[in-house]
Amino acid sequence: MSLQRITDSLVSLFAAYPIVFWNDVDAEFSTSIENLALEGVNLVRLNETPALQVKIDIERQLDQRWLLYSPQAEPDPHHDWLLDIRLRSKSFKADSTSILLDDLGLVSQSLRGYLKGRGKFFRSKDRVERLKRLVVAGDNADDLDRKMLAVLTRADQPEFFAILQRLFAALVSDGNVELNAQPKLWQDIIGNDLGDAFWLLAKAQFGYSETDPSLRDLLFRILVTDFCRSLLCDPAESLKHFILPEQHLAANASVFASRWRSDLSHYSSYNLISATVERDLELNRVLSGFSADDLVEVMTFEEVERRIISDLKDRVLSGAGAMMESVFTLIGRRREGHWANAILANANDVSRALAASYDALEAGTQFLSLKAQYPDGFSFASAEAGFTVYQAELFRFDQLYRHFNRAAEYVEPMGWAVLHELRQRIEASYSGWFIPQLSSAWDRVLEGETGLLSTWRLPAVINQQDFFAKVVSPLSDSGTKRMFVVISDALRYEVAEELVQIINSKSRLKANLSSLLGVLPSYTGLGMAALLPHQTLSYKTNANLDLVADGKPVSSIEQRSGHLTAYAGVAIKAEDLLVMGKDKGREFVKDRQLIYIYHDRIDLIGDKQSSESKTFEAAADTVTELAQLVSFIVNSLNGSNVLVTADHGFMYQESALEEADKSALSDKPEGTLRAKKRYLLGHNLGSIDKAWSGNTALTAGTEMEGSLDFWVPKGASRFHFAGGARFVHGSAMPQEIVVPLIAIRESESEATKTKPVSISLLGASNKVVTNTQRFEFIQNEAVSERVLARSVVISLRDGDKPISNEQTVTFDSSSQLLDERKRSLMLTVLSGAYDRNKDYFLVARDASTKVEVLRVPVKVDLAFSNDF
Repeated sequence: MSLQRITDSLVSLFAAYPIVFWNDVDAEFSTSIENLALEGVNLVRLNETPALQVKIDIERQLDQRWLLYSPQAEPDPHHDWLLDIRLRSKSFKADSTSILLDDLGLVSQSLRGYLKGRGKFFRSKDRVERLKRLVVAGDNADDLDRKMLAVLTRADQPEFFAILQRLFAALVSDGNVELNAQPKLWQDIIGNDLGDAFWLLAKAQFGYSETDPSLRDLLFRILVTDFCRSLLCDPAESLKHFILPEQHLAANASVFASRWRSDLSHYSSYNLISATVERDLELNRVLSGFSADDLVEVMTFEEVERRIISDLKDRVLSGAGAMMESVFTLIGRRREGHWANAILANANDVSRALAASYDALEAGTQFLSLKAQYPDGFSFASAEAGFTVYQAELFRFDQLYRHFNRAAEYVEPMGWAVLHELRQRIEASYSGWFIPQLSSAWDRVLEGETGLLSTWRLPAVINQQDFFAKVVSPLSDSGTKRMFVVISDALRYEVAEELVQIINSKSRLKANLSSLLGVLPSYTGLGMAALLPHQTLSYKTNANLDLVADGKPVSSIEQRSGHLTAYAGVAIKAEDLLVMGKDKGREFVKDRQLIYIYHDRIDLIGDKQSSESKTFEAAADTVTELAQLVSFIVNSLNGSNVLVTADHGFMYQESALEEADKSALSDKPEGTLRAKKRYLLGHNLGSIDKAWSGNTALTAGTEMEGSLDFWVPKGASRFHFAGGARFVHGSAMPQEIVVPLIAIRESESEATKTKPVSISLLGASNKVVTNTQRFEFIQNEAVSERVLARSVVISLRDGDKPISNEQTVTFDSSSQLLDERKRSLMLTVLSGAYDRNKDYFLVARDASTKVEVLRVPVKVDLAFSNDF
């Protein structure tokens, strides 16, 4: 303390007290006290002046102020000759320890010796200032050690877990892990004589008490203990020596590891460090003896995720009937964990690939399970029956095939071979079984005198060329002032079904999916023209075979927009409408009753050799873009009625085509005007066995004089492979001509409002009696279009302070059976003293919004400890 500060403090005291005692125990100021600028104050050195003389002087000069200084400790009251004066005076201390006690706000004088022993720490003014923000008056030496460690490590909280996270994170530098490093934070701890305090905390928290402790060894023991505690079987012999010995404290290792993984500011260091530890442990060798069921609750190491994925892949390939249900259960649990969590899936390539592996496994399992329902392939009593069953169920083959391959696209770049065999199985099942089986069954109801090709009509299904007359006009006639029609090029039925699910998960919107019977040939020019309002439709036999509606060309967006003016309408590209924003968009549609909006993603990407391999990526982007477009129309343009449809669908396969997939034509037939991979157009084409044939007057409603004959290859065949060949359309397979029609309306009714599922805790006795305890929950209602799945993070808390690990659970069951909507989890309680009469709380918070959805009081009475 500076002389000026001492002077200021004494002046303040003398303003209230005429006599001040100063016992300078270490005589720190004995030589400089004469330099104090204390005007009107008599300085008396008690070690040089007899006590009686001091008494006499003070009694004779009662109006004077006195500073009574002694370089010794304050005497015992029984031997203090100046006690009577001392009792009516004020004591002052200026030694560094007393000042420190005062600065920190500590009340216990017994800490004086302790603070002297921590002198190295207190040499830094910055450290002292940061410590002051953490100290409370009643802190003892252990509390102060812990808080000093927090200051040195710059931990978020003065807790050992936070300190340890910072120290372990310091083992990572520029993405590289050095487990034997002595990071600066640790050097600061040792340099400030706090190493022993750290290891005492490690012993108190984890039961770690090695004769030669190290951060590396502590790390290994924590992670291995967490791993072994989470196993649903006995741990491997090669790991047992790492398990922390005290069972009730070992549970803290699992709590610590769980918090470290879930801490967004530290989980990346956890990933890097745990990867290094698992390599040193040669964990891939250890895990070879464990099954997915053994490992389902283990979140410690990434290698566990790989082992589970590999095991599940083998189960899917084996097709072991009832085991498929267990595959879905295991996938659901792992998605709730650390490595494949949907919330963190985009954090890095590895997390994304692990999450995608489960997506692929789920889609693959569903695909093969669906295939097992059709051991004899497909057979349709009529085209109507085939059309109906495709809409109801068979489209799932296309959708699951897309989902599987889309997920696999994230896994393959990692160089992992885990999905290779399953990918081959799915490809063979789709391209080698589903498509040929569907083609054969569909061919039987297309051809013949009563086949679909002879009428191109289906009961209760609207033909694409009648879209405006039978869909749009009735809505306008019923009072709809403005209609928005969104046409997405090559929006396949199965992609549209996914879009409907997304739209119906939003409040205020209700989407219904039906279908149109597409025109044939199923290509863009004809499909787009057929969707326009028209009385007549015909071809111009020019070089481009342009379509003419009511005598006007309608091949380009500009031409279609001009055609729509007669209907108080306009045509515009989706991206041009979106870029207008709310105000300009409203101005654009203000005086129009019919707005045709053209979206192009799937066809734009798929119909090019250079990019056709990204077809499924384009389909996923289309779902996102169309959902955003619909929201913009409804929310910004006040569009209360929106129709979403397509010009045609598409066929796509991942595998390269072979000669057997080619319906080779030795020569184009005479009269051919246009020849594409999936169709020929011309005059007087006749018919051949290799193709389905007909005339657009029947299949697209063109005028007889403006109609063309067509050939389209049967099944999934192509006429030729020039350019891209995996993505095609133009023929009559259901994937091409079952054209989706989504009717979307806005509504404020309760029926159109969405909400997440609610949950309840099961069991009448909410008492925690072991350090690891199971809790069971019930999902109160089934998931539906309006009741949405929800992931929650569950933990035990003392007020808001967590006293357990956190577990993420997803409630997504659509079952009407209560038993199938139950979920259970295990929580590990931190060791410590708990008041058995106090209410602690089981708390569930929404994983995305952090909103608390459940808080149940529980009693904690740790009478027993769990074995591993």
